[in-house]
Amino acid sequence: GVGGHICTPIGVVRHGRPDGEVPRHWTISSLQGELVIEEGYRPALKDIEKGQRLVVLFLFHRSPPFQPGLLFQRPPHRRETLGVFSICSPRRPNPIGLSVVEVLDVAVEEGVIEVRGLDMFDSTPIIDLKPATGLVPGTGEGAV
Repeated sequence: GVGGHICTPIGVVRHGRPDGEVPRHWTISSLQGELVIEEGYRPALKDIEKGQRLVVLFLFHRSPPFQPGLLFQRPPHRRETLGVFSICSPRRPNPIGLSVVEVLDVAVEEGVIEVRGLDMFDSTPIIDLKPATGLVPGTGEGAV
């Protein structure tokens, strides 16, 4: 095997909304909130710009442990059962989620990125941020 790895969260999602008001996927979300980054990582926020799209990698921290019976699941909006790697279920072998959000503002010293497009619960642990280069139309190399 590959061996065990541990991800240390770099921050948390904050929006204060109840779970039932959180959209199920970032592509249909206009929910605004904050990515609050731990102090030791804040200097690395300096090149994030307003209007930019950011990939947020996060933990499905409230999902129960994965079991072999979950290799195939039926999403609530689908009629058929699909393999876990073909769906966005939070019940995964490694409970890692990925969303793309729009940056509205950045306060580097405070460690706060204001964003739109959240689909995570309040207090969700963030494990990494990356530019959405090439993942969203108009963000590839040479994009204007």
